Amino acid sequence: MKLAILVGSVVVLALLAAAAWHWFNSPLYQPGDIRAGKDLREPLAPPPQDGTRPGYWQVASDIELFHFEEGSGEDILTIHGGPGFVPPGPWAAGAALGADYRLHYYHQRGCGLSTRPIRSLPDQNFYQSMQALNRTLGLPAQVADIERIRRILGREKLILAGHSFGAFLAALYAAEFPEHVRAVIAVAPADLAVLPTPDGGGLFEQVRSQLPAEKLPAYDKFLTQYFDFHAAVKMTDDELAAMYRQFGTFYQAASPLTAQHAIAGTMEGNGGMMPLAVYLSMGRRHDYRDAFRKVTAPVLVIHGGADMQPAASSRHFAELFPNHRLVEIPAAGHFVFADQPAAFAAAVKEFLRAL
Repeated sequence: MKLAILVGSVVVLALLAAAAWHWFNSPLYQPGDIRAGKDLREPLAPPPQDGTRPGYWQVASDIELFHFEEGSGEDILTIHGGPGFVPPGPWAAGAALGADYRLHYYHQRGCGLSTRPIRSLPDQNFYQSMQALNRTLGLPAQVADIERIRRILGREKLILAGHSFGAFLAALYAAEFPEHVRAVIAVAPADLAVLPTPDGGGLFEQVRSQLPAEKLPAYDKFLTQYFDFHAAVKMTDDELAAMYRQFGTFYQAASPLTAQHAIAGTMEGNGGMMPLAVYLSMGRRHDYRDAFRKVTAPVLVIHGGADMQPAASSRHFAELFPNHRLVEIPAAGHFVFADQPAAFAAAVKEFLRAL
């Protein structure tokens, strides 16, 4: 009897391990899930905005998003990158755009001055932690928040301007809610439409290729910790945020000088649980390319000529959309709007005037 119980326990543990491996390697989120109501922690309809907290959008009963704006005219919702690295202030290009457009900036849930709904997770199995993070802070929550913001602003259609990882979020929203997108501006987009990337490259490999040799051992040790998601779910939000900030220091060491003044500010108040949730939502393997190919809204992809991210990466992202335009701005790094604000604003205005 004891042997049978032991064997049964081993079988159960093996099945659980196999299931966890499958869940971890498969995406928890697929485009279309939000419209289907899958994995939504809150309804898409936001609560009434009572105005008692200026500078905050109430997207759920217990979730507030910090926001600020500049300019006047048609709305442009800017979506910051990271995941979880918030903008330190308005884009340098915002002043040139503000005469014709109103730029809305916000901190995504789980980072910056917005609500951090999960400070730590209870002692539970890995799959339960994955589910809690995905529903509360992962891609379903982040993309659904864009829809809630649209409703709060009272606009039928939005112009979305996403930077880096934010461009990926903008594309996911356009795939989920194409009828509510007037245009997408993808700035130095994170080419995450498919994982693993077909060419085997990616941001982490690009950083490694540019780091001084003496920093490589520390970077490799950091990456081992960074991608140990089983250990990460047992950390606190503050502990994770501190770990993710380390990547910013490696990025600074590897990236062109033009990016230094911009990236330094984004490292304040970065997310902890939120980036982990996003990674778990995507899984180690996913392919969202077919969803992006169905986006009919005009898409402008802006690439900085001095960006560590290669032009081929931005081109691959752009070519997924049937109605796209790709613009490369010389002498600009990853933060194109900060490095060449006049050229960036001119490219955006030209694109939007043609809508």
